[in-house]
Amino acid sequence: MERFSFEIIKNTPTHRQNVEIVERKGVGHPDYICDAVMENISVSLSREYLKEFGEVLHHNIDKGLLVAGEVEKDFRGGRVITPMEFIIGDRATFTVGKKKVPVKEIAVESVGRWIKENLRRVDPKRHVRVRVVLKPGSAELTGIFSGKGGKGGKGGRVRGANDTSAAVGYAPFTPTEKAVYECERFLNSSAFKTDFPSTGEDVKVMGFRCGNELDLTVAMPLIAGEVRSEKEYFDIKGAIIRELRDFTRVLPFKKVKINYNTLDKRGKGKEGVYLSLLGTSAEDADSGQVGRGNRTNGVISLNRPMGTEAAAGKNPVSHVGKIYSVLSHRMASEIYSRIEGISEVYVWLLSQIGSPIDTPKSVSVQIVPEKKLKPSGVKKAVEEIVSEFLSGIGHFTGELTRGEHPIC
Repeated sequence: MERFSFEIIKNTPTHRQNVEIVERKGVGHPDYICDAVMENISVSLSREYLKEFGEVLHHNIDKGLLVAGEVEKDFRGGRVITPMEFIIGDRATFTVGKKKVPVKEIAVESVGRWIKENLRRVDPKRHVRVRVVLKPGSAELTGIFSGKGGKGGKGGRVRGANDTSAAVGYAPFTPTEKAVYECERFLNSSAFKTDFPSTGEDVKVMGFRCGNELDLTVAMPLIAGEVRSEKEYFDIKGAIIRELRDFTRVLPFKKVKINYNTLDKRGKGKEGVYLSLLGTSAEDADSGQVGRGNRTNGVISLNRPMGTEAAAGKNPVSHVGKIYSVLSHRMASEIYSRIEGISEVYVWLLSQIGSPIDTPKSVSVQIVPEKKLKPSGVKKAVEEIVSEFLSGIGHFTGELTRGEHPIC
């Protein structure tokens, strides 16, 4: 690293601040769908490049838009009028010499496979149109993949950064962050969907903590074809609220308030309830876009510093907007787990385009102590951990290539 900065700061830890706001968008949310699908395309394309050429070639599949469709729905069912449209954009390598790469086919197949595995009621052939507008990359950026701007490294070739970019990670999760994350995971778990098959995957959880009291606002539609009446809708809603209360009983808060589908109004029929035909609001209400979903650690935490990069779909071997966004959180977690007396840790990574990704322009670490710490000893331990991660970055990018680190 060119420059290493370390400091112990006296900030109030996030979990002790009076107000905390945390959000998580679930599997069926249009923004989550965009992030997850584009990442799936990158992993599939990387696999093809490795198979055919022995290395990951230039691509950035990180510009995606899910355009909402149009449906008719009522109690007991409905119909799709206009399918959703998935637009896949940015850059990829289509040819090497005389050999062509089936980029479009891989992208379309990846969309269909992810939808089949994650959205139970969406038929990718009938309910989603896929438009691929990927183009070849610029000469300068593809040059990074042809031997320029890279070097040999432990665990594989270390390439030059294809962007000047910054990322930040932190550890540990606060109780609020953990509660919001686990609440969405609970509502989209196979066990919950077995008990409540009439619920859709488009789950959004917003957590608001004031003092030691947590307020959770949850949005999750019920499936129109499985709800016969307004009365049945509110009966199911009541059962879900009871289940959520049971889930939150073990949370470490003095009081937890549950708000579920708060726009509902009794007596208005289908106009007063949150129904979905396919389980996602992308069917008719809300479009999605890459980068508007969860951060790479799975939550959107407004009290924490956040980077501006959309990590999903970026190539895993040179695009620091992805690599550093994930790596900074992993570094922070390792520092927190290995050094005693830390309340919180923050790690900032800054790249410079063309410089090897294992040599950041700057690494900055801030520690909020739980007790008095000796700066010199802690700094040395932190620097050792950072160096371990940077020296093993070839292995890490290999893990990213295989999709081993969730990014949403």
